[in-house]
Amino acid sequence: MAESALFLFLQLESFGLEPAGGKDKIHALCETYLISTSKESVPQGKSAGSRGQKGNKATRPRGGTAGPGQAISGQRSAQSRLKCHLGNRVLLVSHLNEMEMPSPPRKGRLQPTLVLATLSAAFGSAFQYGYNIAVVNTPHRVLKSFYNDTYFERHGTFMDEKVMLLLWSCTVSMFPLGGLLGSLIVGVLVDKCGRKGTLLINNIFAIIPAILMGVSKVAKAFELIIFSRVVLGICAGISYSALPMYLGELAPKNLRGTLGTMTEVFVILGVFLAQIFSLQAILGNPTGWPVLLALTGVPALLQLLSLPFFPESPRYTLIQKGDEDTARQALRKLRGWADVEDELAEMRVEDRAERAEGRLSVLNLFTFRSVRWQLISIVVLMAGQQLSGINAINYYADTIYESAGVEAARSQYVTVGAGVVNIVMTVISASTVECLGRRRLLLVGYGICGSACLTLMLALLFQSTVPELSYLGIICVFAYIAGHSIGPRGHWGLQFPCVCRNLPPHCCLHLCGDS
Repeated sequence: MAESALFLFLQLESFGLEPAGGKDKIHALCETYLISTSKESVPQGKSAGSRGQKGNKATRPRGGTAGPGQAISGQRSAQSRLKCHLGNRVLLVSHLNEMEMPSPPRKGRLQPTLVLATLSAAFGSAFQYGYNIAVVNTPHRVLKSFYNDTYFERHGTFMDEKVMLLLWSCTVSMFPLGGLLGSLIVGVLVDKCGRKGTLLINNIFAIIPAILMGVSKVAKAFELIIFSRVVLGICAGISYSALPMYLGELAPKNLRGTLGTMTEVFVILGVFLAQIFSLQAILGNPTGWPVLLALTGVPALLQLLSLPFFPESPRYTLIQKGDEDTARQALRKLRGWADVEDELAEMRVEDRAERAEGRLSVLNLFTFRSVRWQLISIVVLMAGQQLSGINAINYYADTIYESAGVEAARSQYVTVGAGVVNIVMTVISASTVECLGRRRLLLVGYGICGSACLTLMLALLFQSTVPELSYLGIICVFAYIAGHSIGPRGHWGLQFPCVCRNLPPHCCLHLCGDS
């Protein structure tokens, strides 16, 4: 038994693997094996000699003479076997002393370069995405009044309610339409311009509409707002696809989950600050709304000034540009140590594997039965995240609270409270994802969302009969936002290597678009 275990441990060592217990375990097995075999050798020799002597005294074997020769032979055999085992012990011990057990892989840590690059990229991309989701919610009455006044100056009559509803629906829905367009062109941009280059180019789609919306009141053209929302949607679609790629390729393996959630953390920060600035006492009033809409250009401008000082994705630099020296320097800045050859070698192995297997299109995936369940899982997760209805709450939160019985003047503060819940739960989710796992957080989040939606429906149905149920409706909205922050919002980016290895990293975002 000890011999088999020792052989297995030495085989593991020969393959460069560290056995459980390390050198101490192998030493212990070596001692057990050699002591047991040494004990087996000596008794066998003694028993052979004693048997020979006993046979000489009692009975003589057939066909030969019994004598002390056999005993002497047995003793010599035992001594030689013992010497052999002792020699093997010396060799094994010397081999163990010379053996260098492989050191465990280094765990990456948050270096200043990595932290600052994450802040610059996320603040200039994800933050303004969240900001533009919620910025039109609270001041919707002020913006509708601007639409109506502009229409009256042009036509001498006020706008019909149906026309107003159509224009406002276009203002809201143009943003996700632009997001769909942006997610469709991001693949070409990240391959041609790089991850960092794409984020820098994308700032154009934020600064130009910010200027247009800022001057829309002076120009008396609400069409500028609608057009700018389309362009901002393109910006959001590009950034929401390129940013996770950039952060994922900058981060070490043990921090990819945490940095991956930074996209959603900054989205929630953008939503929360938009809700704060949209208060009537700050910028959500007839004089301040142009500044409120134009603030979306500030994060883009800061990113345009800061991101060029940080490295491009090392994986893109090495594999797609073939610049090994630049990739090595980038990894050294991001990791904080000089020896990054193992990580570079791992990137080369992944690249060779991808080239050998070839790229698959999304449509080709449906023809492979081996990845069917993985594909179904991806589609269900994407559909659940996009069709969850969270954007309806972001766009029409005040209207929902008013229908639940909240006064119009107080609904904006309830919206801010919901934003606080949103950001707190997102931070908690981001800090526990590595401990609890994405699957568990998704199940808990979807369970809370489903229960909250069911209870909210019952509360709204019987609210006219039992007025106190309006408070339950507000609680359900808060619970739904918390559940969505725990699961669907923060952890939709599950990885299925057997499906996604041969696909561009942004292919799943193409499936879901951007809502």
